[in-house]
Amino acid sequence: MKVVLQRSKKASVTVDGTVTGAIEHGYVLLVGLTHTDTQEDAAYVAKKVAGLRLFEDEEGKMNRSIEETGGAILSVSQFTLYGDTRKGRRPSFIDAARPETAEPLYDYFNEQLRAYGLNVETGIFGAMMDVALVNDGPVTIIVESK
Repeated sequence: MKVVLQRSKKASVTVDGTVTGAIEHGYVLLVGLTHTDTQEDAAYVAKKVAGLRLFEDEEGKMNRSIEETGGAILSVSQFTLYGDTRKGRRPSFIDAARPETAEPLYDYFNEQLRAYGLNVETGIFGAMMDVALVNDGPVTIIVESK
């Protein structure tokens, strides 16, 4: 499992002209799943994301978690994170989990984040989405389960 986390000032996802998820400050998560990922992987990454200290304290040091700052999460499924560009000019997505496997695991991951008391908004799994994001920092972190 691979998650690209971007700290944001605000973000939203729109599908077919309708906003399906929006947050003020918090994290935008681009979530990629591969064939070997399990609920254990999803729980590990959710715990890691929930506990990261990426927000500044009074001294300007990244020392506060998303929960401490009242932030929210916008979680977006992103199979292209497992695109392999080593050969040719067109990526291969063979390492991305099939939708019938990935969607329940993606849903489980989001539920794990909610179990930490976090507000989690989402896009629509498998849809073409327009993601609007105002980066904060920018701060971008990659979190992987393996």
